[in-house]
Amino acid sequence: MEEETSYPPIEPSTFDLIVTGTGLPESIIASAASAAGKTVLHLDTNPFYGSHYASLPLNDFVTFLQSHSQPPKVPESDGSIPLVSRSLYSSLEIHSHSDEPLKNARRFNLDLAGPRVFLCSDSMIDLILKTGINQYMEFKSVDASFVSDVDGGLLNVPDSRSAIFKDRSLSITEKNRLMKFFKLVQAHFSEESEEDRIPEEDLESPFVEFLSKIGLSQKLKSIILYAIVNANYDQDNIEACKDVINTKSGISRLALHHSSVGRFANANGAMIYPIYGQGELPQAFCRRAAVKGCIYVLRMPIVSVLMDKEDGTYKGVKLVSGQNLFSSRLILAPSFTIPSPSVPSSAQPSNLRDAGRIDAKDKVARGICIANNSIRSEVSNCLVFFPPRSLYPEQIASVRVFQLSSNVAVCPPGMFVTYLSAMSVDAVEGKKLLDAAINALFSIPLPGNSESSGIDNSSENIEVKPSLLWSALYMQERTKFQGDLDSISNTPMPDEHLDYNHLLDTTEKLFQEIYPGEEFLATTSLSDEHPNYADSELDS
Repeated sequence: MEEETSYPPIEPSTFDLIVTGTGLPESIIASAASAAGKTVLHLDTNPFYGSHYASLPLNDFVTFLQSHSQPPKVPESDGSIPLVSRSLYSSLEIHSHSDEPLKNARRFNLDLAGPRVFLCSDSMIDLILKTGINQYMEFKSVDASFVSDVDGGLLNVPDSRSAIFKDRSLSITEKNRLMKFFKLVQAHFSEESEEDRIPEEDLESPFVEFLSKIGLSQKLKSIILYAIVNANYDQDNIEACKDVINTKSGISRLALHHSSVGRFANANGAMIYPIYGQGELPQAFCRRAAVKGCIYVLRMPIVSVLMDKEDGTYKGVKLVSGQNLFSSRLILAPSFTIPSPSVPSSAQPSNLRDAGRIDAKDKVARGICIANNSIRSEVSNCLVFFPPRSLYPEQIASVRVFQLSSNVAVCPPGMFVTYLSAMSVDAVEGKKLLDAAINALFSIPLPGNSESSGIDNSSENIEVKPSLLWSALYMQERTKFQGDLDSISNTPMPDEHLDYNHLLDTTEKLFQEIYPGEEFLATTSLSDEHPNYADSELDS
């Protein structure tokens, strides 16, 4: 109680917009609204920035997942409508094979929403440069990408002309056909000739069928579909596939990947990652919002929503400190929900009405591993993709893996952090996928034995797998924005994608719903807050 009453009153008490939660969508909207001249109050119940998009020390990471895995409770109401926390994580499973990670717990920066990277030409990087928040962030290149074959080997992903020429796993025929295909895609997006464009009937057909039509081998199709285009589900089984990618979408994603290679002179490949973790991104947008006048208060929960007694419309919030604040609009992080005004506060959680959010059927299975060595000795930061049926015959979803080292300040020297994710309908399927990938990549000590030989005898070249020191598996709900309730809107949870493009599109749509006609994050001029900012460069 002393902490609650220690907060001084927030002044002023009326705002255009109140935002609770400092996750990425909330932080972008707060920054955009502040830049548009709106008065914004940005609150968070946590003592840190980022919410579900944060990067946290090891113990804090576990505590956050545990606290958000509890069933929601509807508090007693004093006539206002209570704000309720809902469970967005489930089936948390932690295994510790060594005490070294826990001894160094404060030296980790673990992403709650990993794995995730930036493509150098994607819309989020464009926004980072446009707004000037790159002055608050530093980046490192992702060294390499690999894709697993049916025999369990890891093949390089040939995503550029030079990579194709250097790849020893491809035959001359495969190299020629892959190069011809890349040129075909490049010519399609060229404005020089309409004759070079891919026919409309092919653009609307399944991408996997188009790849077969032009003569690409199964190995090349797998690389393109799952390691470059990032398909979630088995594209070969079109009838059963939950998300069939058509050719138009496939070549667009491929073109984005290609344009990312070489965009920045100090980035080695197509992808980069922020030093200190993905949690730096929402913090950077918060800093920009603060420069534009947004007020920030951490450790300040909203306990209830104030509604007008006459017409039942939203008018403000009540804080845990007891203060009432008023605003025209309210943005809620995805972990918050409110009962419908017509439902008594004693209603069960199943009767809660969410402000503009719908839950997707499939969930995201996420995992994080801490190991003593790199998956591949020659690289520090790398991606690994396990296409459908590469781990076991019934596998229908792709598994994405992202390893990071101490050179991006996410773990102590001598350790490596690896993120895993896959789409699944439940925890049983999700953990089966992630466990199969973990077993393929790591040596797992037997109970009572912290040491393991780590010898993989499944291939001709005997390799020593890194030893698994610590791991956590969990299921994350997927939520999507769809309209709003009165003047209250919810932001989405981290999605299943490897990049931020879909999430940014959803966030911009939400902002335009709230403030139609307002510019979404105006460009920062060189003479404004960032005199050293140059949009042709990005730290790496």
